[in-house]
Amino acid sequence: MRLLIVTGMSGAGKSIVTDALEDMGWFCADNLPPSLAPTFVRLLESAAEPVEDCAIVMDARAGSSFEEAALILDGMRTEGTVFSVLFLDAPDEVLERRYKETRRQHPLLARQPSLGLSGAIAAERKLMEPLRARADYYLDTGNLRPSECKERMAELFAAGTQGVMQIHLNSFGFKNGAPHDADMIFDVRCLPNPFYIAELKAHTGLEKCIEDFVFSFPESREMYNRIQDLLLFSLPLHKKEGKSSLTISFGCTGGKHRSVLFTRLLGEKLKEDGWPVHVSHRDIDKGVHGRQ
Repeated sequence: MRLLIVTGMSGAGKSIVTDALEDMGWFCADNLPPSLAPTFVRLLESAAEPVEDCAIVMDARAGSSFEEAALILDGMRTEGTVFSVLFLDAPDEVLERRYKETRRQHPLLARQPSLGLSGAIAAERKLMEPLRARADYYLDTGNLRPSECKERMAELFAAGTQGVMQIHLNSFGFKNGAPHDADMIFDVRCLPNPFYIAELKAHTGLEKCIEDFVFSFPESREMYNRIQDLLLFSLPLHKKEGKSSLTISFGCTGGKHRSVLFTRLLGEKLKEDGWPVHVSHRDIDKGVHGRQ
């Protein structure tokens, strides 16, 4: 049985994730008290009709019993239960906005209303630290639409993905904030910038005119080759260590030109070499106004 513990910050998208998992045929148990998890797993394993994929959602809604969640999971691993932990997160300001938009109450406010929303989020983040430290998968949903979140679940947990290291390449603009879920970040702001060329400003790194401009400079070609060599050397090592998912991000100032170009070309190269690669460009559609 493939077992996944889904946890993370309230408002980070656990309901969207469980909907996506159920659409893929997973059995999902929501808001299970951590103390019941070992017994629940044993019941599933002994059921007459076997469950192939099961996700258990544990979070702050469990109240004070959630404080023992990390120790309980450690005990399950010691007893030989095999599972992965998915931690969902988002920046505090995003979580606050989502709660204000839905007008729902944060679970910690039911017990400590004097905290206020920002205080409840801060308290929950501290409560979640032990589980975040144990996470096998970390997903920042702050900049993801629900459809994109479901796509990431399909990439990670659809049938046939078990045991395969999934590689996520994405581009971003530093002016919009660096991603929190990246295992590696390459900063390509040191390369010549097409933004300052009037006829190139409105184009993106998906287009050949940007590729021709950026790679007309020897330092760009050398940086690309060095990053490519590093990835081709290190990816097998990550796989050997049992890494199930690797997120590699490329950042320039605006996220439209240089970072997009490097992400696109390296994605094509890794796919040619047989790696399961998923490419995305976070900020490519955020306009060309302002300094890039």
